[in-house]
Amino acid sequence: VQLQASGGGLVLPGGSLRLSCAASGFTLDDYAIGWFRQAPGQEREGVACISVDGRTYYADSVKGRFAISRDNAKNTVYLQMNTLGPEDAAVYFCAALWGNSWGNILQRDEHGMDYWGEGTQVTVSS
Repeated sequence: VQLQASGGGLVLPGGSLRLSCAASGFTLDDYAIGWFRQAPGQEREGVACISVDGRTYYADSVKGRFAISRDNAKNTVYLQMNTLGPEDAAVYFCAALWGNSWGNILQRDEHGMDYWGEGTQVTVSS
């Protein structure tokens, strides 16, 4: 059972990246998925999440710039990040929580999710 986040990298301010969160060993259909990030010296924060039935929630800091989506056929959840700024630089993690009753899971901590993936680094710099 594994979640694998990928797609991070170095991007210029104002640029875009698309992160992927792929599951192996289980199917994401029955899981709410969240993207979280942690910058050096800061606490982990929830960025975006998507429920089993496709409801989406975003942190205020990324509303209008980030979009989360899921492709159950590919067992993958995506995070499209646009208009990136230095404040978005962090290690991004995806996490899964089983159940179709979950909506906004952005406030859940590391013990409140069923699976966590390894992070992918996003660097925003000129």
